[in-house]
Amino acid sequence: MSADKVTNGSERAIGDDGFRAQPKGFATKAIHVAQDPEQWKSMAVVPPISMSTTFKQHGPAQHAGFEYGRSGNPTRDVLERCLASLDNGKYGLTFSSGLGVTTTIITMLSAGDHVVAGDDLYGGTNRLLRQVAMKMNIAVDFVDTTDLAKVEAAIKPNTKLFWLETPTNPLLKVADIEAVCKIAHKFPGVMVVVDNTFLSAYLQRPLDLGADVVMYSLTKYMNGHSDVIMGAAVMNDEALYERLKFLQNAAGIVPSPFDCYLVNRSLKTLALRMERHKSNSLAVAKFLEAHSKVERVLHPGLPSHPQHELAKKQTYGHSGIMSFYIKGGLDESSAFLKALQVFTLAESLGGYESLAELPSVMTHASVPAEQRAQLGITDGLVRISVGLEDVDDLIVDLKQALEKV
Repeated sequence: MSADKVTNGSERAIGDDGFRAQPKGFATKAIHVAQDPEQWKSMAVVPPISMSTTFKQHGPAQHAGFEYGRSGNPTRDVLERCLASLDNGKYGLTFSSGLGVTTTIITMLSAGDHVVAGDDLYGGTNRLLRQVAMKMNIAVDFVDTTDLAKVEAAIKPNTKLFWLETPTNPLLKVADIEAVCKIAHKFPGVMVVVDNTFLSAYLQRPLDLGADVVMYSLTKYMNGHSDVIMGAAVMNDEALYERLKFLQNAAGIVPSPFDCYLVNRSLKTLALRMERHKSNSLAVAKFLEAHSKVERVLHPGLPSHPQHELAKKQTYGHSGIMSFYIKGGLDESSAFLKALQVFTLAESLGGYESLAELPSVMTHASVPAEQRAQLGITDGLVRISVGLEDVDDLIVDLKQALEKV
């Protein structure tokens, strides 16, 4: 089915859970857009993997759409078109990792430019901005993007980029994408990028809310099988697309055809997987919130979350990622994590399996200690990625591990 045959339906309907109701057609797009068997001579229903690094030309500089594997590849092209459709975007680009996307976007800037970034970011993004971008004489200010007054106050004459995570990592703060975009776009030449890794295109679509670029670590929910490292960017502006496509090729930060095939395969079950992540995580969050050894749970689906109403307004639900404060410190959190049996103590998130980790010494260890303390990334803050297992088994596992604390 071509993209123009798939409708998006109403974007403002409210679901039974209070979040935005998912419009019709998402799963259909994930399965059919860019997958037409008639584009292949073999009529293959599943797009084939094109591993060739080079392509025959009809004459000098007269190619049939592909010339060299870094510049373009049929398997990658299928994935990029499908990804664009899921975010209601016109253009999609894939990269060798989520940080590869971030690096490419930073490469668009020049020395002397200024970036406004969220104060609570994925540790790798924080590290890249502090230890790479700043060394290139690009100024970066980290602000609480849930405070719109601070967002506006952070803008300078040389501001070129807003880097927004929502929900944030690992504190699950929710920023008002539409409001931030309106503030940023009052100033000419300011681009807003939203890292949508935590929710996937199924649960949040930032382009619809005014963002210029939505980016992903496809490694997480979009692929969802913990077997691929890849990133993506989706946008609507053709000039912006051409700039990023040039840099994708010039810098060579491209994924392999086989990995593109795997992610394209995984998108076919994205809607189903995210619904299970959503229901499992809310059940786990409610269990943890009621437990005597848990101080506080950070999950936008809980009424106790400070931006719960905003989350309901701009998202279609919440994924399997959440954090909670265990009562105590490093000894208690370590005892808990070591006692887990169904959850695996490991970094990353968004796979079918449930994972747990300690951000202060794992994913966010590169964040300066002073900033960790200011944000509340303590040794008692545990981050979990709730997978697709039977939710009763997950709760039993959490219960027995908490008893060891």
